[in-house]
Amino acid sequence: MSSYQAPRILIVEDDERLRTLTAEYLQGNGMEVAQVDNGEEAIRLIQRDNPDLVVLDLMLPGVDGLGVCREVKPAFRNPILMLTARTDEMDEVLGLEMGADDYVAKPVQPRVLLARIRALLRRMPTEPQSTAQKLVFDRLIIDSGARQVAVGDDAIELTSAEFDLLWLLASRAGTILSREEIFESLRGIEYDGQDRSIDVRVSRLRAKIGDDPDAPQRIKTVRSKGYLFVKE
Repeated sequence: MSSYQAPRILIVEDDERLRTLTAEYLQGNGMEVAQVDNGEEAIRLIQRDNPDLVVLDLMLPGVDGLGVCREVKPAFRNPILMLTARTDEMDEVLGLEMGADDYVAKPVQPRVLLARIRALLRRMPTEPQSTAQKLVFDRLIIDSGARQVAVGDDAIELTSAEFDLLWLLASRAGTILSREEIFESLRGIEYDGQDRSIDVRVSRLRAKIGDDPDAPQRIKTVRSKGYLFVKE
């Protein structure tokens, strides 16, 4: 007997036609979908139902998408995919800084949106890991089984995307990883050369683990090559 459970998706979008069409498309591809048209109700449902993934419009009446992220993070650990008509790079950076895991500009083809949702869902642990791994670098402890990070005795709150990036870099410590490698490994799609999400997350990771952003010693930027997680 199959134990498969359909992913539970919450769509937060004030455009009724777009919201309905998106919901129908995702349902037709095996997902369980709830819909809401405003930020206040989105916060309530996220906190109550803990959906597997949230598709969140940036421009909403009342509390906007950034406000929703600010309110539910870091307690909500599942992915948030921000969907918006805006193309301003600053909006993307703000969304990522507030805890969004991915960012897609409208209009987006349904199959592209589905691919991005599936890529985010694949990164989520589906069950407890019996062979949990820990990486320890001086006072920095990264536990892949519990998906927890600590510096000494202090627990560090990371988003799902931030943890995945830190684990990827740390598990390849001593090796320079290009933005292309990082992007394709974490997102499952080809890097377009423009997306700044990796850079934003590296900056946030440095701040959270106490790595000096002006002179980083743990996560270094290697000019024209990528990022290097330093072992010692």
